Parts: sequence; C-alpha cells; structure tokens
Amino acid sequence: MNLNEAQKKKVEEWIAEGLKLSDIQKRLDSELGVRMTYMEVRFLLDDLQLVPKDQPAPQADKQIVSTTSSSASGAESKSPPQPLSESPPAPGEETLPIGSKVSLKVDAVTAPGTLVSGSVTFSDGQIAAWYLDQMGRLGLSPKQTGYRPLPADVEDFQVELQNELQKLGF
Repeated sequence: MNLNEAQKKKVEEWIAEGLKLSDIQKRLDSELGVRMTYMEVRFLLDDLQLVPKDQPAPQADKQIVSTTSSSASGAESKSPPQPLSESPPAPGEETLPIGSKVSLKVDAVTAPGTLVSGSVTFSDGQIAAWYLDQMGRLGLSPKQTGYRPLPADVEDFQVELQNELQKLGF
C-alpha cells in the first residue's frame, strides 16, 4: 500500500520517537486508517530507508541477573524437556529465601523445536535448561533429575524471562 507524503512524514516522526514496529502498525491503523500487516510495515520502513531504534545489535549468550548478582554457568541439560509447573517444595527443601537469586541466560543458537531457549541458575545453585516452544509453552529441564525450584525462584525466573523476551522482541 502506498502512503502519501503527509503519512510518510508521520511514520518518520514515529521512528524518531523510538516507536517499535508493532506500535507503528497500530498507529497507522488508529490514526491514519491504514491497515498493514507487520511485514508490510517492515517493507514500508525499508522502502523509506528508516531504521527503528528498537533493534540493538544481536549479542551471543546474553546474561540477566535479578535482584542480587550471582554466578551463572551455561550448562546444557541432556534430560528431555518437561513443562514448567509450580508445586510446593518437597519436605526437606528450604522455604522462601529472602533476596532470592536467579540468573537467566539466553542461548545464542536456540534449541531445535523451540522459539527461544537458554539456561537458568536458581538461588540454591541448581541449573536447568528452559525453552519456549512454538505453541507458547514454557518448559524447564533441570540438570538434577526430580529437582523442583522454590516457588519464589519460579516467580523470579518468570519475571526475568518476560523482561528478557521483551528486549528480544517477543
């Protein structure tokens, strides 16, 4: 779809404001009455030789640490992935620690059959591989068989994962 000069100027202003492609797509529809798919918006920006500011250079194995820093090691799990489920800690496991430490790492090359994958180190030092599959399901595969993270760690993990996925454009 072709835009007139006034509409093109508006798109240039939105890029200058730092809007993401999805936001530009929404504004084209709501403010200008122009419906475009996400891909059409990308092509439009390419045609106008505009580059959104929300696209940082890709980085290999980005590491995120929540609340308090902790050391993380990038371990791969060889056990099959299992869906993430929150369950109360088993008898003998510690209860909710104060200032829980969860370290999240995103793989530079995703695991086969997943949209994004990585590893996580929980506050007790246990390591697990995580993934998000094509159906949007989050899975966790702990290195130690039968390991269940503390509920607080699961919450911290999910918050950090959501923040990181937003940065990556998911």
